[in-house]
Amino acid sequence: MADLRINFAGVDFKNPVIPASGAFGYGREYEELYPLSKLGGISVKGTTLKPRNGNPAPRIAETPAGMLNSVGLQNGGVEKFIEYELPHLKKQDIVVVANIAGATMEECKELAAIVDKSDADMIELNISCPNVKQGGAAFGTSCDMAAGITKAVRSATTKPLMVKLSPNVTSITDIAKAVEAEGADAVSLINTLLGMRIDIKTRRPILKNNVGGLSGPAVFPVAVRMVWQVANAVKIPVCGMGGIATAEDAIEMMMAGAQTIQLGAAIFKNPFAPIEIIDGMNKWCDENGVKSLSEIIGTVKPW
Repeated sequence: MADLRINFAGVDFKNPVIPASGAFGYGREYEELYPLSKLGGISVKGTTLKPRNGNPAPRIAETPAGMLNSVGLQNGGVEKFIEYELPHLKKQDIVVVANIAGATMEECKELAAIVDKSDADMIELNISCPNVKQGGAAFGTSCDMAAGITKAVRSATTKPLMVKLSPNVTSITDIAKAVEAEGADAVSLINTLLGMRIDIKTRRPILKNNVGGLSGPAVFPVAVRMVWQVANAVKIPVCGMGGIATAEDAIEMMMAGAQTIQLGAAIFKNPFAPIEIIDGMNKWCDENGVKSLSEIIGTVKPW
């Protein structure tokens, strides 16, 4: 069996496979299928300062080779997460990544300060959220805003800080370098691509929110390209995500430069996908004489 252990941003993972935020909740439903301890970690449901009901339905739509969602960060708030969900997760022998999201820089900073006092292992800052003080533009769409919110959150926590990047930008490498400069310990990418579907009978968008985030196999080549670009532009580690559905996908993403991977839409189609990917990575490594994942990270050979 290959050594799948990874030290990522100073945190030890038994393997690199992490269910992505929003795709796995807090893992309780999946415990009925397999022990969560088999996973490397879990990025929990996006957590906000106060409870949120999310967006009105319909808020999920199927697409060719993927799905659109505009769930809207439905969650019970940070206090419920820390008091109810986190203690249970800490018993599962996995790395707990607290994904946080706020509507203002001050809100994100306050969230980080609260999580800093908890037992979460690291923070994942979602900068794809709209900044209400800037007319609704996402924090992650400009270098200045991305840098500013990273600096604010960095000042509020000593925990390892991973910043989750949006692909809906002109240059994702510039955004990655901006958050690195302000103290991010790692970056995760890509978040969903903005998309839309229309019901041709009603002539209305299928999603009540009109647009939503596209995920699934359709976005995988875009994600691989962006991970490769960012991994070659920054010195901090990269967590790759976006359309990963198989062990081969995970290995490809790691060859592009990712040290850990997250998967989301694949879990909705196959709840056992995280376990199958871990087993498949072990098998691939054994068949190809790879003893440690460090032997494949960033090894793609561009023409």
